[in-house]
Amino acid sequence: MKPLADAVIELQNSENKVHFYPQRFENTLLQWMNNIQDWCISRQLWWGHQIPAWYKTINGKEEIYVGINPPKEEGWVRDEDALDTWFSSALWPFSTLGWPEKTEDLERFFPGDTLVTGYDIIFFWVARMIFQSKYLTNQRPFKDVLIHGIIRDELGRKVSKSLGNGVDIMECFKQYGVDSVRYFLTTTGAPGQDIRYSDEKLASTWNYINKIWNISRYIGLQFDNYDYQGEDIKQNLLSIADRWILTRLNEVITDVDKNFEKYEFGEVAKTIYNFTWDDFASWYLEMTKVDFLNATKEKAINTCAVLSHVLTSILKLLHPFIPFVTEDIYQMFHEGSITVSKWPTVIQQYQYEESKQIEIIYDIITSVRNTRALKNVPISKPIDVILQSQSQKILDFLDQNKEYLKKFIHYNNITFVTKSLDTEKSIINVLNDVKVIIPLATLVDLEEEQKKLMQEKEKMIQEVNRCEKMLQNPNFIAKAPQNKIEEEQKKLKTYQARLQEIEKLLLDE
Repeated sequence: MKPLADAVIELQNSENKVHFYPQRFENTLLQWMNNIQDWCISRQLWWGHQIPAWYKTINGKEEIYVGINPPKEEGWVRDEDALDTWFSSALWPFSTLGWPEKTEDLERFFPGDTLVTGYDIIFFWVARMIFQSKYLTNQRPFKDVLIHGIIRDELGRKVSKSLGNGVDIMECFKQYGVDSVRYFLTTTGAPGQDIRYSDEKLASTWNYINKIWNISRYIGLQFDNYDYQGEDIKQNLLSIADRWILTRLNEVITDVDKNFEKYEFGEVAKTIYNFTWDDFASWYLEMTKVDFLNATKEKAINTCAVLSHVLTSILKLLHPFIPFVTEDIYQMFHEGSITVSKWPTVIQQYQYEESKQIEIIYDIITSVRNTRALKNVPISKPIDVILQSQSQKILDFLDQNKEYLKKFIHYNNITFVTKSLDTEKSIINVLNDVKVIIPLATLVDLEEEQKKLMQEKEKMIQEVNRCEKMLQNPNFIAKAPQNKIEEEQKKLKTYQARLQEIEKLLLDE
């Protein structure tokens, strides 16, 4: 074995080495090669490549014949053992392509590009493919080796027959679909790390895929509503929301390509998920509802063209992870198969840096929604909003796009100011470049709110008095369990803090 192992070490010190992802697993290979032992290649198995050796006793001495073809003379007995499974499977990278003949397949496909395998068989399989390939073809068997972990159950134990903790994959397919299982396995964790099986994560993946399906249904309805026939995007008709989503898509494609090249599938999936769920579904699709409401037929068709471009790009980016659903949706809108379509690329003319201004609108909407939730004010109730900024340019932009604000914050009156106002009895949220000011009177009935606070104040005073009396009672301290005393001490601190908060709110009122 030593000459074969030395050849692997030499290979790994050259430019044409086998690259490991993560790189640390190359050390596993080299540790074996640097401490190599001879290898007994015979196995007592019922299945396998029978060892090509024949034995015969001649003149009282046992003779051995090894060859491709059996010996022609009579009396030779073939060895009954088979080659070690790893010996024969080590030939796989090139024997499947016609080796030792010089075939077209061997010329075209060897060495291979990427081997995907587990860290537990780096020595058993990966190392043997490398040294057999180097010895028999003088080439590496593949350029890259992507190492994945093993499956563990939700308790962290290795999934095995002996523990009886295996997962019935067919039941997973029935419950969550093949794509959900594939997405979970390919995107959970980082390369080389073990994966914990999780029903909760599979259910979450199913919800994500269902979200993509619902997005496609919404888009299909818009195509029907406006008789969209696959027209191209017209840049002169793009809204600020259109320009923003196209710019974000370019950024996503760049990031996805970078991480795919590094086999960081988890990072790829995270980027696509955030874009699809947050940017596309939560923001852009909602903005299109405003655009469609106020658009001419030509502009509506242009919005459909943007929707088509972005959805198609998302489907292609996700296709390696969820091939069945993406294929199905793709064929709803396109001829042919997604598998032979072109991979998404960055389109420079769809790069609109100024479009990121719309994120100010998103921040304002989020801020007002949070304030409504804090004060338990439904979206159906109109409110007054004051937007203050030192930049007149930003205020002009917000004024030009106030239809988006009208839809999502439901204002009665909106005011744009550059100077500071009297903000007493108002809720103020400070954002980048903008202050969102909401007069309390438009959110709540101040008299009713004060009445509720007074009632809560009385209740807190009673609770504080009760806790203090209990904790000052020597009998209670002497007889009560320690955990009960600590519980009452925690309650007292909570009630005192809330009382201080209420008194401050009443003072502000």
